[in-house]
Amino acid sequence: AQAILATGAREHTLLPPYYVARESAPVSAEAMQNDEGRIVDLYLPRKCSATNRLIPAKEHSAVQLNVGQVDENGRYTGEFYTFALAGFIRSRGESDACLNRLLHEKGLLTFSK
Repeated sequence: AQAILATGAREHTLLPPYYVARESAPVSAEAMQNDEGRIVDLYLPRKCSATNRLIPAKEHSAVQLNVGQVDENGRYTGEFYTFALAGFIRSRGESDACLNRLLHEKGLLTFSK
């Protein structure tokens, strides 16, 4: 499934946001972004939110979580925070503690009793 952009470049819509298609045109500074400013022909690796390690493309044990913002009535506002956890953290059993720390740093989780 591909979408044709206004510039004529193709953009894959079913691929994850960090893995985008590469065009066969020569690479130049202006060919890396479309008219809307979206990057269309680079591979952007993810980083673990807990350790800042790069997450390789072939690591299948890594997860990415989107935590949505809600208003005072509990309705989703359309805004979200994205967290990526590497398989290294998950295999050590520390993903819960790391996610709690990250949510506390963003002000989304309190530890009050």
